[in-house]
Amino acid sequence: MHAEIKVSGIVQGVGFRPFVYRVAVENGLVGYVRNRGDAVVEIVVEGKKKDVKRFLKNLKEKKPPLARIYDMTTNYTEDKNKFKQFTILKSSENVELSGSVIPQDVSICDECLSELRDPKNKRYNYFFITCTNCGPRYTIIEKLPYDRLNTTMQDFFMCDFCFKEYNDPSNRRFHAQTVACPKCGPKVYLTTNNDESIKHEDPIREAGKLLEEGYIVAIKGNGGFHIATSTTKSEPIARLRKVKYRAQKPFAIMARDIDTTKSFAEVNMKEAELLTCYIKPIVLLKKRDDYYLSELISPGLHNIGVMLPYTGLHAMLFDKVREPAFVMTSANPPNEPIVTENVEAMKKLGSVVDFFLFHNRTIAHRCDDSVVRLHGEDQSIIRRSRGYAPEPVHLKRLADSYVLGVGAEFNVTSCVLLRNKAFISQHAGDVDNLETLGFLKSAINHLIKLTNSKVEVIACDLHPKFTTTRLAQNLGEKLECSVVPVQHHHAHIASLMGEHDVDEMIGIACDGFGYGSDGNAWGGEILYCNHDGFQRLGHLQEQPMVGGDLATLYPLRVAAGILYGEADIEEWLLLNSDRFPHGRREVEVIVKQLGKGSTPKTTSCGRVLDAVSAILGICYERTYEGEPAMKLESAALKGKDVLKLTPEFRGNAIDTTLLVHEIFNQRGKHSVADLACSAQSYLARSLAELAVEEAEQLNVDFIGFSGGVAYNEYITVTIRKIVEENGFKFLVHNQVPPGDGGISFGQVVAAAF
Repeated sequence: MHAEIKVSGIVQGVGFRPFVYRVAVENGLVGYVRNRGDAVVEIVVEGKKKDVKRFLKNLKEKKPPLARIYDMTTNYTEDKNKFKQFTILKSSENVELSGSVIPQDVSICDECLSELRDPKNKRYNYFFITCTNCGPRYTIIEKLPYDRLNTTMQDFFMCDFCFKEYNDPSNRRFHAQTVACPKCGPKVYLTTNNDESIKHEDPIREAGKLLEEGYIVAIKGNGGFHIATSTTKSEPIARLRKVKYRAQKPFAIMARDIDTTKSFAEVNMKEAELLTCYIKPIVLLKKRDDYYLSELISPGLHNIGVMLPYTGLHAMLFDKVREPAFVMTSANPPNEPIVTENVEAMKKLGSVVDFFLFHNRTIAHRCDDSVVRLHGEDQSIIRRSRGYAPEPVHLKRLADSYVLGVGAEFNVTSCVLLRNKAFISQHAGDVDNLETLGFLKSAINHLIKLTNSKVEVIACDLHPKFTTTRLAQNLGEKLECSVVPVQHHHAHIASLMGEHDVDEMIGIACDGFGYGSDGNAWGGEILYCNHDGFQRLGHLQEQPMVGGDLATLYPLRVAAGILYGEADIEEWLLLNSDRFPHGRREVEVIVKQLGKGSTPKTTSCGRVLDAVSAILGICYERTYEGEPAMKLESAALKGKDVLKLTPEFRGNAIDTTLLVHEIFNQRGKHSVADLACSAQSYLARSLAELAVEEAEQLNVDFIGFSGGVAYNEYITVTIRKIVEENGFKFLVHNQVPPGDGGISFGQVVAAAF
């Protein structure tokens, strides 16, 4: 029997060809296997019918752990007797199918880590040790097919030892495109911050010692540079915050191992699984009561972002130090993407760090670390990037058109929808400067090429002034395809519907800001969504935003707007005038503006949480996205709902003035923790009750929660309890970020269906 097989999915760069070779030989078959330019693997086999059938069964059941088979087509004919053995052929440039993609970067495997530690192994202490089961993929690929010459490994010619392993069918490095050793592979070296070389036989472990001593070191990884320093010394962290203009935003850390992590953070079984899986994301963990690392790592927060070493280089950093963990934050200038090039790093980071740990392999595509937290057993992805992108999210239905989503304005990703697979790019960031916009364009082009897509529809945010809206319009003209604007909160709920294959839903969408279909600022919405669109059923009460965007930076402005009318509000604002950049003069201007009643308004849930945070003295200035609300959540952790306010509704609007006035008037009578908890409780119960009421009236089975506020565990759990007690099914995100990182996915779902 002669069988011609085409396998699509994640089948290049995961050891699939060597696997096919071994299975074919085991089944006594002849023929060939080769990669193609459309990320498909092409197989031709000849042999006895029973052997061919067993071979096909083995392909599906015994495939490599990182391989994903989305589709497999087989055409049978009579034997042509043109093969004498089974071989791996040179890859074909043939491009025919779409929807396959190369794999994401994965962490070092246990076998490579064991060899790294083995003095008898030729790759002993080699930082770039990899095999077919581990290492960089997405960040090194320039184009398809996935062959060494199409990756940034093309600059490193295999030595005889590596070449022998590469050609040995019994070796796990058989056709491993990243195979390398100390003799022929990338090299690592240490320099000062003014590019003076530091001669050292062990530069990685020397860098570890420098970190322990309190120096700041920029470290080149697989997808970009990290900035690292000690976690037990506050002085270098304070210095790092000053030079990076990062006053309060938490830093991620890399811990030595899981046991060390448990010494300063609470780690349950599910969190341990996440920390140690092949993705190795940053996991947000609760600090232990006896937390002993510097408070400057995540000031004012109850949790800390922890990841474990995911490369040989990371593992070696800890070998000769006692430090339990290192700060390991993405190296990027303010509001710019992560730095990837050595010369660029020296130029942009030289004034920030003391030393550089470089290697000489080029990074083709930057990729930040992914961030995840757990709400009980539910995974909530905060940033979907390294380890996840570009593996697709699978939908249960087929789209008629190829759709590109370009995201919103902050925490942007792009997404390409092909039939039932949505390929989401790595995290690009906030697209408010040319550097990040250029990165987004590059990520979009790369994703389109890798998936062999022909874009027919482009989806973007409804906001007419977003950079991504203009990008979509320009791409639409260039590609001669239609552009579909999708309202921001509709995209949040459409994302949830696509992830769970739901036809209709009552969606609770809560965040900081989204441009509403009425031209106003939305952010606390109850929507009815189906595949025809959405209807706004209810929302939080509109509240003044004194100074517009300034109110997002200084939450006392929002508090002033909501509290205006209280007898002593002006006196209270003057007592807190030092919390405003321009002091008493600014307070007087705010009061005057409120008196005129001409301020813009918003239904934002995020702004209400910000106002409560400021009133309780928790956070007066937002120095990073979500800061006041995040610190409010941390403050509320040990509190209880002492106010037990009954939800009040003004028609289809949830009364938030009642809440904020009550919080203001109860200051000093209850603890900050209890009042913070009471505020979260009121909002959660009000949103849940309104959603349940609408679901009952419309006879809808599903109620979902999306948007940045859905990261708040207490609010999510409270809404879930009420929804499920009333007999409805509650849905949250698991594969896609609830925040704006999931907007591009929601856009393509809304535009396609």
